[in-house]
Amino acid sequence: MDVNHALQTFAIYALPVLFAITLHEAAHGYVARHFGDLTAHAQGRISLNPLRHLDLVGTVLVPLAILFVSGGNFLFGWAKPVPVNYSALRKPRQHMAWVAAAGPAANLAMALMWAALLKIALLLPGGRASEFLELVAQAGILVNLIFMFLNLLPIPPLDGGRILTSLLPSRAAWRFAKIEPWGVPILLVLLFTNVLNGVLAPLVDVSGALIRAIVL
Repeated sequence: MDVNHALQTFAIYALPVLFAITLHEAAHGYVARHFGDLTAHAQGRISLNPLRHLDLVGTVLVPLAILFVSGGNFLFGWAKPVPVNYSALRKPRQHMAWVAAAGPAANLAMALMWAALLKIALLLPGGRASEFLELVAQAGILVNLIFMFLNLLPIPPLDGGRILTSLLPSRAAWRFAKIEPWGVPILLVLLFTNVLNGVLAPLVDVSGALIRAIVL
């Protein structure tokens, strides 16, 4: 990828990536507060300000590096995790599933909002501004769908792993949770062997087409 293409990709994807990751984390904190855990609230993490959730490496450098290396075909990153005190939730096992699901749900909501922005861009008179807005909106849909499905994978510590842990019987949940230290290495192996792309790409393509059909 040449320098001009890299800069263009950065300009298009910077805001979608930033908000996809940080608002995902804020949603976890909001739902945790709803169910009785005030930890994230006390630390000021229930905020729409991305700077409160920003991790320079995970939110900016890693996603953009992977985006460039993959030619825009894949994305992975993280923000500063929102702290959740499991024992402070009113019904820890049940409510933890809702806390975990809040992040992917936020990504779905953002994908729909970017799709609405895409419709506005298509209605504007042609020009560089409308073309750029269209590209950013398309990136917003893609980024949020990737993060939604990625985080729903049933691998702890991803949200899907935490949801599954909350739904399993206690003994099975305890055994399943023990693989959490291996979760990131497993994810990286799936990423670099292209298995992850094979799983996520069809989900992202079909859901993206559905969202565009609904909104456009």
